Formats: sequence, structure tokens, C-alpha cells
Amino acid sequence: MTHAVEVLERESPSPRSRGFRVTTFSSLQHRDFRYLWVGTLFMSAGQWVQQITLGWLLYDLTGSSVLLGLLNGLRALPFLISGPVAGVIADRADRKKSMLGSQYLLLVTALIMGILVAGGWVEVWHLMVFAVVTGAAWSLNQPVRQAIVPNLIPRKDLINAQALNSTAFNLNKVLGPLLGGLLIAHSGAAGNFYVQAVAYAGVMAMVYIMNVPKVTPSGPRVSAWADMKEGWRYCWREPLVLAILICGLIPMILAFPYQALMPVFQKDVLEAGPEALGVLFAAPGVGGMVALVLLASFGHRIGRLGRLMLGGLLVLGISLMLFASTRDLWLSALTLTIVGASQVMYNNTAHILLQQIVPDELRGRVNSIYMLDHGLAPAGALVAGIATHFFGAPWTIGAMGALVLLLGLIVAWKAPGLTRWRPGVAEEA
Repeated sequence: MTHAVEVLERESPSPRSRGFRVTTFSSLQHRDFRYLWVGTLFMSAGQWVQQITLGWLLYDLTGSSVLLGLLNGLRALPFLISGPVAGVIADRADRKKSMLGSQYLLLVTALIMGILVAGGWVEVWHLMVFAVVTGAAWSLNQPVRQAIVPNLIPRKDLINAQALNSTAFNLNKVLGPLLGGLLIAHSGAAGNFYVQAVAYAGVMAMVYIMNVPKVTPSGPRVSAWADMKEGWRYCWREPLVLAILICGLIPMILAFPYQALMPVFQKDVLEAGPEALGVLFAAPGVGGMVALVLLASFGHRIGRLGRLMLGGLLVLGISLMLFASTRDLWLSALTLTIVGASQVMYNNTAHILLQQIVPDELRGRVNSIYMLDHGLAPAGALVAGIATHFFGAPWTIGAMGALVLLLGLIVAWKAPGLTRWRPGVAEEA
């Protein structure tokens, strides 16, 4: 029996003991997680305000869509480079100090950018450097924040906590850009950077009053490189963990880029007006929010998370194929709602499984590997754009859906322990 299965057997409650209850906000009853969740609200608001402000400011300065693509790529690049290092820091350093340090960096850089914009001194290279620095800070911060969640709540509330964290992020995905646009219109871009600084100060305040347990290393301290290799070896040797990471990372190249092709679908496939683009972008968000509320409310009754994860992946592939074949706006919106719901469901259940399986002293490194998806998404968008140029958007998205479906079937076949596992019941991987 692998270590992963032993952990699941020891720490997962039996579904029969839970009874029927709705647990939409159950994890918020725990003081330190409540502070972490409020900090997530502040942090995600700052991130989305930043994203719309940077894009608007760069395009206003240059009018270049190429530079916009470069800016987004630079924001994602640190997750591929510094992300694995951040995992080592999360498992070896003081996690509370790590979170405070990265938030301090975000706060200071936001203030500097606000001053540059307000004074009329901002140049394109300032925006590029800002994107890299803030991307690095995010890549250092996120693995730590994810790694401490199981230390702040009982295991029975872990599904609810993950769903609520994602709900906070997705809520600000709607409200953050709206707030950023209103602020740009009424007070200029400089004010947005000051708003970001205030949001990051709020995150720091929440972290200061949290009790963050210190991690106990699994062995003697060696080099950072050796610690990093230990994390990769663990992922490779644990079949369940490897299967979950495959399901979490590969669809970021195969499936997530469908969003980048929405303007092509709106104009060339559906031949609809610009208002249809808003419908196409909003539909997955609606589906995702519904899925998160259901997961937060009834996730404690789920006996087979691995089966739910793979089910979400399979539905994602099928719904992408259906979307590619539709030529009606409202049918497209319906299929995209299913796309958003299934994407959120498989992604969150994959993360929950990792939080349950991986031991505390390795959780930061495994989370940093899982978060490589932030850096893979731009690569997927590039591949999808090239394929669309040669084959068209419907064929490209249809092929992406078929590949996601095939991936889910292969994982279900090659990792049967993932589909058979239930809390409290040991299964061979």
C-alpha cells in the first residue's frame, strides 16, 4: 500500500458517519481559516484590479496587441521558473513570514507604480518589470497559502474550505474588473494601484493575526535543489498523486485556451454582435459559481472524490465538443455553462485530493508543481491560436475536447485506485 492510500485511510472520515447536512459555510467557523479566507477576498480583488489596469495602461500607451500578449506571458512566466523554488520555501521556511514577505513586495511595487503613473513617468518597461515582479510574488505566495489550509481546519471541512476559497476568487473575477474599470474611468489608472496596495495591506493584516503552524521537515535540511528533487520524486512514485497532477496540468494546455478563442466564435462562427461576446465569457463563470456552491454545500457527502474528478474531466471534454458543434448563441451559452461547471468541479476536487493525500512536510512542493498550470495556460493559448489559424476555431475546440475526453479515459484505465477510492477504505493504487 502506498503512502498516499495510507494517509487517506487514516485521515478521511467515513461518509456514513456524516449524515445529511448542508455545509455551505462550515469551514468559516474556524478562526484562522476565516482570516485566511478574508485575506483571499482582499488578495484576489487586488489581483483582478491589477490585471485590468495593466492591460488598459499598456494598450493606452502603445496600442499594441503583441505587447499585451507579452505582458500576460511575463505575468505567468514566474510560475514556471520560481514556482518549484516556492514549494521548497513553503516546506522549509516559516510559512507566516513567507506570506508576509511576498505581500509586502506586492504592496510596495503597487505603491511605486501608482506614483509613476500619477507623475506621468510610467514607461512600457516599467509595466513589464512590474508584471514579472508581481508574478514572482504570486508564485511564492500561492503554494504557501494552499499548503497551510489543512493545518487550519479539520479534514472533514477541507472540501468546503477549498470550494469557499475558489468562490472568493471567482467572485472577484467578476467584481474586480468591474471595479477596476470604474476606477479608471473616474480617477485614472494611478488610483487603481493605490487600491491594490490597500487590498494587499488588508491581506497582511489578516496574516498577522493568524496562527500559522510551523512545518516539521521530514528529514535533515539539505540543499534547496535536493529538496526540490525530493518533491518531484514523491510525485513520480505515488501513483494517485501522479494521476491527479496529470489531470490538473495537461488540460491547461488542451482545454483552458478555449477562452482565448471566444472573440473568433462570436464574430466568425456565430456571426453575432459584440454583446454576444459578453454572454460567451459570462456563461462559464455562471456554471463555475453554481458548481462551487454545490461543492461547498454538499461536498461532505461525496464518498469518491477521484470518481468525481474524472467525471468532471470527461464532462469537460464532451461539453467542449458540443460547444464546437453549435451555431446558436444560446445553445453555445448553455454548453459553456456546463464547460465552466465541469472545469471548476474537476479542478477543485483534484486540489482537495492533493491536500488530503500529501503529507504536511511535502505539501508546499506538490502544490507548487500543481500550480505550474498558471504558466502552462499561455502556452496552450498560443497552440490554440496557431491551430485556429490553420483549421478554424470549431475544429480546434472540438479536437481539444476530444483530447481531454481521451485523457480522462486513459487515467481512469491506468489509475483504477483513483476511481475506486472511498474515505476510510483502502484501495491499492
